[in-house]
Amino acid sequence: MSEPTQAELVARAPEVFTPNYQPAPLVLDRGEGVHVFDLEGRRYLDMVSGIAVSALGHGHPRLVAAIAEQAAKILHTSNLYYNAPSIRLAERLTAACFADRVFFSNSGAEANEAAIKLARKRAHDRGESERVEVLSFTGSFHGRTLGALSATAQPKYHEGFRPIVPGFVYAPLGDLAAVEALTGPRTAAIIVEPIQGEGGVCVPPAGFLAALRARCDEIGALLIFDEVQTGMGRTGAMFAHQHEGVSPDIMSVAKAIGGGLPLGAMLATAEVAASLSYGSHATTYGGNPVACAAGLVVLDVLEGPGFLDGVRARGEQLIGGLRAISDRTGIFSEVRGRGLLVGAELAADRAFGASNLVAACRERGVLVHVAGPRVLRIAPPLIVDAAAVGEALGVVEDAAKSLG
Repeated sequence: MSEPTQAELVARAPEVFTPNYQPAPLVLDRGEGVHVFDLEGRRYLDMVSGIAVSALGHGHPRLVAAIAEQAAKILHTSNLYYNAPSIRLAERLTAACFADRVFFSNSGAEANEAAIKLARKRAHDRGESERVEVLSFTGSFHGRTLGALSATAQPKYHEGFRPIVPGFVYAPLGDLAAVEALTGPRTAAIIVEPIQGEGGVCVPPAGFLAALRARCDEIGALLIFDEVQTGMGRTGAMFAHQHEGVSPDIMSVAKAIGGGLPLGAMLATAEVAASLSYGSHATTYGGNPVACAAGLVVLDVLEGPGFLDGVRARGEQLIGGLRAISDRTGIFSEVRGRGLLVGAELAADRAFGASNLVAACRERGVLVHVAGPRVLRIAPPLIVDAAAVGEALGVVEDAAKSLG
């Protein structure tokens, strides 16, 4: 019996999958470096990296070897026993940032759930039962579980799922007056993305994160940084908040941390983490030894000499190139981001949307993504080189011109 073709598999998928996704009509079959190949053998330059997940690209030899070696030893231990890769990875993560303690999860949404629960539990443990509110920001995205969804200040994601979890309040990003008005003795925490990813690659004003730190200290609340998309080298620092010299009390990471395997983590100071006492929170798969073995390789590469310097250089090339395209064509009204997390917002006079531009780039062999209906998002593997960035820029310009 012959194997089904790509077209046949694409046609069959809606008959077995729930309809909440609308994938491109491709069946990706394999990858090499910054390229992926579909079932028909066509090669694409990957400037999405699995939505900022595949930091080391595809088929990285050290990553593949570590996964295979650990899989041959033991695949799963649960939280009933220790495993060596998870201990080593926790040690490495805490050495790389402000944190003392780690809770491993499977995803960013789970890491954010743990962070929100920890903030409320700490207030409870301190006898501050009125501290139940969590402030987040318009345009934020913190995940799809009901708690993380409630922290996501985009009403479109709430439709059909109300009532959302109570105790969340929202302020415009960058509006310190609103933050002061909406926070006080009932505030358990403020949660913020150092750069909003899904919300349009929106960078807060300079000094905003520091002002949030000061406000939390003033009112006795915790500061949570959601670094699910911005962490693990994506912006040219190990964690995006390190550019600002501001430390949170709790941080969530995921996406790139496992190099492509499902892995997330919540990190916290020892004083705050103490409230996550025995039996208060758990996950069966968190700290999976295979995923943590992969995470150790990711950290090895990111912490290698000059690696993050390269991320910053390629980010400058990408942002500068998109701005030059806009200068020549008027396609974009703004290009923003940091490192290799970049958003280009279409000018208001363009009749097409970001999804049209994504499709036109795909037809030309380059995979990019959206961050809302008018923003093109580019987040390539962190190993991308100057030639690949240049190729992607040429395709984006050609695709944009073809759309008018």
